[in-house]
Amino acid sequence: MTNEEVIFQIILHAGNARGEAYDALKAAKEKDFEKAQKHLEEAEKEAGIAHRAQTEIIQGEINGKKVEMSLLFVHAQDHLMTAIAEKGLIENMMDLYKRVDQLEENK
Repeated sequence: MTNEEVIFQIILHAGNARGEAYDALKAAKEKDFEKAQKHLEEAEKEAGIAHRAQTEIIQGEINGKKVEMSLLFVHAQDHLMTAIAEKGLIENMMDLYKRVDQLEENK
């Protein structure tokens, strides 16, 4: 794959990860924690694919394959970093939703 193709893979899968994470949050808000967990697992899978694509570019550069810094590459990096950060925050928010649900049940 060319670097440009790998960059598009990062953007695609990071975007998918972010979308799945927000679907997990929505499900948790609706107290469907099983569905939320499935979305979170899919988000993790998609983020992993994007991260492996990123690693491919990094390893290529280590092995002498020149990587041109482009706006597209920066955009891909931004997509991945944002998706991973938001997924982490959403995991914490889901824990809060679970805790609130437990407290409401114990009233």
